Parts: sequence; structure tokens; C-alpha cells
Amino acid sequence: MTATIPTEPQSPARRGGPAAGERERVSAFWSLSRAMLLGMKRDRTATFFILLFPLVFLVFFGSVTKSSGSPHAKVAQVGAVKLFDSIQGDERAGLDKVLTITKTDDEAATLEKVRKGDYDALIKQGPDGKVELRYTAADQVRAGALQGILNSVVQNANQAATGQKPAFVLDSQQVEDKSLKPIQFLTPGLLGWAVATGAVFGAALTLVNWRKTKVLRRLRLAPISAGTVVSSRILVSLLTAFLQTAVFLVVATSFFGLKLTGNWWLVIPLVACATLAFMSIGLLAGSVAKTEEAANGISQIIVLPMSFLSGSFFPLDGAPGWLKAVSEVMPLHYLVSSAQSVLTRGGGVMDALPTMGGLLLFAAVLTGISWKLFRWED
Repeated sequence: MTATIPTEPQSPARRGGPAAGERERVSAFWSLSRAMLLGMKRDRTATFFILLFPLVFLVFFGSVTKSSGSPHAKVAQVGAVKLFDSIQGDERAGLDKVLTITKTDDEAATLEKVRKGDYDALIKQGPDGKVELRYTAADQVRAGALQGILNSVVQNANQAATGQKPAFVLDSQQVEDKSLKPIQFLTPGLLGWAVATGAVFGAALTLVNWRKTKVLRRLRLAPISAGTVVSSRILVSLLTAFLQTAVFLVVATSFFGLKLTGNWWLVIPLVACATLAFMSIGLLAGSVAKTEEAANGISQIIVLPMSFLSGSFFPLDGAPGWLKAVSEVMPLHYLVSSAQSVLTRGGGVMDALPTMGGLLLFAAVLTGISWKLFRWED
């Protein structure tokens, strides 16, 4: 009888049993992770947009707001105003810190300058002794501060004239440390935007590029599981996010006076959970898109509105109710608010734990949808 020779190639038997197979998987995992890191290092454009471009925003906004303080108003004093002219010593020095008073005699011309914005307000004293304030509402913050200053001066003058203490005294203080600066609020928001951008674009563009260049096809035919490929991508994304976090905190604390609270380290697990959530968005975009241009466009459509509507660049306190409702369905909103809490507002574990759980649940749902839409090749 003639022996039958099999025509299908046989996979070589693994020698060494389960231990050897585990070593092969670990070796494949580290090889893939190293290849991804080296690929990102060689791609200077990707490195710039993931690591340096968000840092440019931090440096810009940090420099603009570094020396910001109370609004300073320019006031024109028409004629003699006993209320101001009688202030001397320390009280006068304190008033000069918030008001620049220029004396003039032409009321009509000065009023026109107030309308044009050359002065923030005009102050004069009428024949009956009444102090009159004429201000522009072009800058409502400065206008409100100006009225508050004048009310305080009038109240102090009345108290000095009557010699009696007021029946009620208002002690108004902010709940945060008075040394807080805008950088305390800018850093968590811009960090959240940077992490979201890196994770979404990194996952989407890598997936499309690997499918387009047949890398996924070769990995599918190789003795490497899909779990090994995904876990190596997760490792690279986490390392990138942690590097972004370290750079942001070092720059913000060293150059712009960011003050961290005792539980600031909770931002690390927060960033890790957020990276998984934003990676799942990138996986979904990469599964749907057929070209890198399409993946980039889909990612932009998702990331940019989410950044502006989640409080990354400016607070949404005065936004309409429907806009706040839209913001509350976006994962970046919760990352930014929780990061602000643990980094600068003294928040603890319970301020971060619900957000981490929600982000992981979001990642699980979107990853499941991406898995259904995933294609190894076009």
C-alpha cells in the first residue's frame, strides 16, 4: 500500500509544554510593545501632537494667567470729590491698587471717553453732596468690581461720619486658599484634553494603518493572539498618558505655581481608567474608518466638541441647561472634574472612585461594540 502524505502544512509542535507557550506570548507582547514605542518615536509628527502640542496650550494659558489678579479699573474724577480726596495713608494705598484715578474738569468729554472705553467710569460729586458713578458695562466683571469698591468706600465714609458701628457686618471669604491661581483650574482640564487626544488618535490611526499595510493580516497568521496585540497597544497608550501627566505636572508646578493637594496621586489611576475609555473611542473610529484620513476626521469630530463641552478650556457654569446635560454624557467631563478635585481641591478616594468605575464601564461597552465591527483586513 502507498502511504498517504498530508498536503496541509502542519504547525510545529511546541516543545516545553505550557511554560514555553507562555514565554512565547510574553516575548510577543514585549516585542509588539517595543515596536509600537519605536514607531511613535520615529514619527516626530505624532510625537509632537500627542506630547508637545497639548503642552503648548498649558504654557500659553499659564503665561497669560500667571500674573492675573483682581480687575483694575481706570476712573476719571470730575472736579472735587470729597469722598476720595479725604482718603489718606494706608487706605489710599489700598485704593490705588484697584483704581487708577485721573482728575479732570471736562465732564462731557470725559463721559464720551467712558463710552469709548478709554475710562471704565466717571465719578463726580453733585451740589447736594451725592456721589455719582457713571460706568460702562462693556466689561461686566470690571463694572461689578468697580461698584463693589465704591459701595465699600461709601459705607466706610458713612461709618466714619456717624461714629457708630453698623448693626450687621458681612464677612465674605472664598472657600479656597487665597493663593489659588488660574493654573489650578487650567492644568486638570488641559491634561484631560491631552490624554483624550493621545488615546483616541493613537488607537484609531494605528488600527487603520495596520489594516492598510497588512500588518493585521500578518499578525492574524502569526502565532499571536488578538489579546496580545490589544494588551501591547494598551501598554503603549498607558505609558504615553503617564508621560503626558508627568510632563504637565512638572511644568505647571515648576514654572506656573501649581499647588498640588495631598491626594494628587489619585490622578494616576484616574488617567489610567480614562485612557482605556478614550482608547475604546479610538478603536470604534478605527473599526469604522477605511483610511487614515477618515479615521483622523472621525476622531476630530469626537474629540474637539468633547473638549469644549467638557470644561477642558473654560468652565460651563454659565452655560444653558441643555448644554450642561450634553456635557454630562461625555467621559471627558468626569475626568476633568475629578482631576480638578484630587489635584487642587483636596478631594479624596471617593471623589475619584465613581468616575473610575464609570470610565471602565464606558470602555467595556464601547470595546464590545468595536469588537463586533472589527475587521482584520479590508
